[in-house]
Amino acid sequence: MKALSVFRDYKKQGRKITMLTAYDYPTAVLEDRAGIDILLVGDSVGRNILGYASELEVTMEDMLHHVRAVARGAKQAHVMGDMPYRSCDTPALALENARRMMDAGAHSVKIEGEQDMVDRIKYVVDAGVPVCAHIGYTPQTSGKAAVQGKDIDRAKALIDAALQLEKAGADMVVFELIPELLAKEITNLLSIPTIGIGAGRFCDGQVQVYCDILGLSARVFRHAKAYDTLGQRYEDAFAAYAREVTGGTFPTSENAAALPDDVADQVREWVHKTYGK
Repeated sequence: MKALSVFRDYKKQGRKITMLTAYDYPTAVLEDRAGIDILLVGDSVGRNILGYASELEVTMEDMLHHVRAVARGAKQAHVMGDMPYRSCDTPALALENARRMMDAGAHSVKIEGEQDMVDRIKYVVDAGVPVCAHIGYTPQTSGKAAVQGKDIDRAKALIDAALQLEKAGADMVVFELIPELLAKEITNLLSIPTIGIGAGRFCDGQVQVYCDILGLSARVFRHAKAYDTLGQRYEDAFAAYAREVTGGTFPTSENAAALPDDVADQVREWVHKTYGK
């Protein structure tokens, strides 16, 4: 397992960091084998897996369940647990829930928020839990998705937030939906690595929702790239299965276990004598 602090060395070396969401054991196994650095058990599990209307419905119990599953599948990758809505209302509550995440198998936690979360993040870090901050568009509090930092006052606020969060002890920070130039400037100001999603080319790493890059999502977002069309391939496979079952072509004898001839005769004879059929 790679400690979160290790990625500072990646930044110094100019080595880009890869992060993907993971919500279950088989996905974690595949991402781990593929060499993904960080598996983010994001609160996006709500929309992408659980069918919730928004991330605001995701609970700590939901997150702990999925963190445990991902942790079982990750052998080399760093597992990061996303702190859900209202889980960090106070410093003490943030620490309590962060420890629950770590007990479930996470190696670090991600906390959304800017200046309002500095005290929580410092409290959690001081207690020994590694934290990745998350600024810009924050789904738990920002409402409708929109690029952040497009005017000078908001840009200054994001720069200030990033510096304060680094000072509070965050080992990493995610930039979501902020202009590329702003992300570049903040990245150059910080000694901790920056991870972008919709933040352009110049962050120290990138994070994506795996459903988006596999083509499982209903739409392709501007900040994402679909590397496959698994959604259509899944649907085609499901439809083919249904056709073969209803048409009687699946299963075949090759998909079934056979009895030895003598045992088969005994079974048929016993059924006939016992039930008359």
